[in-house]
Amino acid sequence: MASFTLNINGKDKQVDVDPSTPLLWVLRDHLDMVGTKYGCGIAQCGACTVHLNGSAVRACSLPVSAVTSQKITTIEGLSEKGDHPVQKAWLDIDVPQCGYCQAGQMMSAAALLNSNPNPTDEDIDAAMSGNICRCGTYVRIRKAIKAASQL
Repeated sequence: MASFTLNINGKDKQVDVDPSTPLLWVLRDHLDMVGTKYGCGIAQCGACTVHLNGSAVRACSLPVSAVTSQKITTIEGLSEKGDHPVQKAWLDIDVPQCGYCQAGQMMSAAALLNSNPNPTDEDIDAAMSGNICRCGTYVRIRKAIKAASQL
């Protein structure tokens, strides 16, 4: 076990875990932040997407020891009141069906819009290609990203 101080959603959090523990399990099991979901465990589905210094990363394959001096943002920290443009667009477009993948989808979309405020369909498809939605809401996801880019 080792002690780590993590900056999560603008607040420092102290955890004592094995250095190889994936960030996902630190968030969910040690800090009780369950918005970030477990999907596949091999960084292929995107359900566990969080921001690391503003970039979308997969928390299931990222050891906690690799993130100690970086800023981590989870879905809980995207906005305090749920009024981030992506969150608003997701509601306006009624994107979720089952909803399981949507936190990861929104985190990837927010990272895209941070780096490219006016993405084309091709930009959206490229940025979102690592996020799988079993319900097939991809058309609504793209529409919501376009709407969020206008907010």
